[in-house]
Amino acid sequence: MNSNAKNNEKFLDKVKASLRARTSNIKTTRWVRFGIVAALWIAFTIWMQTWWLALVLFLLFDIYITGYIPFTWWKHSKNKTVRTVMAWVDALVYAIILVYFVFNFIGQNYTIPSSSLEKTLLTGDYLFVNKMTYGPRVPMTPIHFPLVHNTLPFLNCNSYLEWPHVKYRRLSGFRNVESGDIVVFNFPAGDTVMTKCPNPDYYQLVALKGYEAVNNNEAVFGKKITRPVDRRENYVKRAVGLPGQRLKIVDGDIYIDGQMQAMPRDAQFAYYVMTDGNRLPEIFFDELDIAKDDRVLMQTPVGYPPVYRLPLTKEMLAKVESYPHVTTVTREDASDDPLNIFPFELAQREGWTRADYGGSNGILIPRKGMTVPLDYDNWLLYERAIRVYEDNPSAQWKDGKVYINDQPVDTYTFAMDYYFMMGDNRDNSLDSRYWGFVPEDHIVGTPVGVLISFDKDKSIFNGKIRWNRIFRDANPDK
Repeated sequence: MNSNAKNNEKFLDKVKASLRARTSNIKTTRWVRFGIVAALWIAFTIWMQTWWLALVLFLLFDIYITGYIPFTWWKHSKNKTVRTVMAWVDALVYAIILVYFVFNFIGQNYTIPSSSLEKTLLTGDYLFVNKMTYGPRVPMTPIHFPLVHNTLPFLNCNSYLEWPHVKYRRLSGFRNVESGDIVVFNFPAGDTVMTKCPNPDYYQLVALKGYEAVNNNEAVFGKKITRPVDRRENYVKRAVGLPGQRLKIVDGDIYIDGQMQAMPRDAQFAYYVMTDGNRLPEIFFDELDIAKDDRVLMQTPVGYPPVYRLPLTKEMLAKVESYPHVTTVTREDASDDPLNIFPFELAQREGWTRADYGGSNGILIPRKGMTVPLDYDNWLLYERAIRVYEDNPSAQWKDGKVYINDQPVDTYTFAMDYYFMMGDNRDNSLDSRYWGFVPEDHIVGTPVGVLISFDKDKSIFNGKIRWNRIFRDANPDK
């Protein structure tokens, strides 16, 4: 046996002796804990289909069994303060790691910030959003603080690092998005944000005010910043159009592939309510459960009776019409919308509104692998999907053709599925009618239940907690 072989044998003997020494006195409970954690990590590695993650098992084995890396050095410190502080740090690190995995791969809480889905979901509802239903999205900005979305409180800076950036990939889920699902997703038009005026979105602001007025007025609109896909604001809407379907809206009714869809039970539309001269009392709004933000007292000429703009379901409409001090109730004209309808140029030319949308043929929602001809109307409809969502920044309309990478193209084949999302509060919802399709890489999950609900218009001793909504189904229409 040569000297190298002898040295290798001696080294292996030392390693074996060291392992025996470090594992001989390990308690059975610690082996059990390691076995559970290892099994969970192996399952996670198989789910992720990223086999290099199996190398983490060696680290877990050292943490629980061998202890070569002195992670718990502080337990042997003679300084009581060091032991106390590090015990808290140790617990905090474990908690953050656990929260990171739970929030990214299982689910998390989400707050309803606006009335776009009332009465199905109410402003102040705290939901549990299940990310496993459609399959969790692998974090595209993996280095981020898990307890906040995109901005650290007090410091007012990004809560994430844009590098490294991971390409979009979704793990296996239980099913795809279905028609009628309530879906949480990252706001597609939220790639660009003016820090002092996030709503209406940046592109609506530019369309309404002009590019120069928005981008050269930091005092009013703030700084212009960009955000990666998974750090854009979370929105929640109902999926009304699926990939490959043709959608149009006629007088508020949605048609998919020519078939009228059932109206959600709690869908609302905006109405003008005129009284006999008296203002409506608080008890009127309480009985109908209309939030203060949704009660708009219109400006009327002197001597004219009060007129309110209110969102009403069919059931609420009947109650309002029978109220003794109400004289007339008329539905709002959707053509009076102050915002632009998507896609801005095409919608304006064709006269589309939020209540009558898509023309006689409707719009075709992109599906992965679907090829469309690139005439001018299709360019207007799919430009943002092609150029922004599918990362073709060079795409442009020039000389009567679409050019991508300076090459003329007559057709385009989509790389992702897209969805059309709308709120149930149909006349008070900033949704796909205003900013277009939702790409599949923006989908976060679906809410499965209301954890708790707070009415911001009421005090803690006067009905602030909506007890009847705790653990309520987040989508009773499904």
